[in-house]
Amino acid sequence: MKWVSRRIAVHLLACASAMLLAVGPAWAGSTLNVYGPGGPAPAMKEAAKTFGALQNVEVNVTAGPTPQWVEKAKQDADVIYSGAENMMSDFAKALPGAFDLKEAEPLYLRPSAILVRPGNPKRIRGFRDLLAPGIKVMAVAGAGQTGLWEDVAGRTGDIAIVRAFRKNLLLPEAANSAEARQRWTQEPDIDAWLIWNIWQVSNPDLAQLVEMDEPFRIYRDVGVVITHRGGAAPQAKAFVDYLKSPAGQAIFAKWGWKTP
Repeated sequence: MKWVSRRIAVHLLACASAMLLAVGPAWAGSTLNVYGPGGPAPAMKEAAKTFGALQNVEVNVTAGPTPQWVEKAKQDADVIYSGAENMMSDFAKALPGAFDLKEAEPLYLRPSAILVRPGNPKRIRGFRDLLAPGIKVMAVAGAGQTGLWEDVAGRTGDIAIVRAFRKNLLLPEAANSAEARQRWTQEPDIDAWLIWNIWQVSNPDLAQLVEMDEPFRIYRDVGVVITHRGGAAPQAKAFVDYLKSPAGQAIFAKWGWKTP
């Protein structure tokens, strides 16, 4: 009798295990809300789509300038990603109490780059070409590019380079990449655009990439943090783990990010 009871118990346990494997994780079918800037968005959205399909989770990625999503993020953000360390610090101020800044984790880097008009009519080959008289250069002063052009121009410690670049700089600088993109399309006399390489990967028809030469190349990272709300949802950690996995690395590399 005991043997029969044991067989029944083993059978029931096997059936229960099979059912769990069939439905996947206990959080399958749930929703994950992710917020961040537009720069890393193409890679983040592809990773979210792939992860969501694998795990039967709806991952909503809302990207763009912070004012467009910050109020909603205060209510339902599970994961926040940034395009630079200063940006993550700004998110901590914009979302007070939403997450622990110390828990934010850098994922991947991307280098500064020079974008030029298709065909490169001004024959720009490196940063020093942007110092030539008459070259009109655009840069972004906000978001993940705060201080970018000054960091690049000041890399050698030569103030003459900073002065020469500033003379060619379109002022005031664009507030963010979205505004810069609009100016780039509306003002064809802009010769070059100092930004991150990933922008050209996402917009190959609007500009041609000129890699930033040394010693002027700098990098900034895409970082990610799980909010206190997301900490109660295991799918949030699973998504961040996916971003760091070989599959996640491959997606970010495809969009121009430097991965291990």
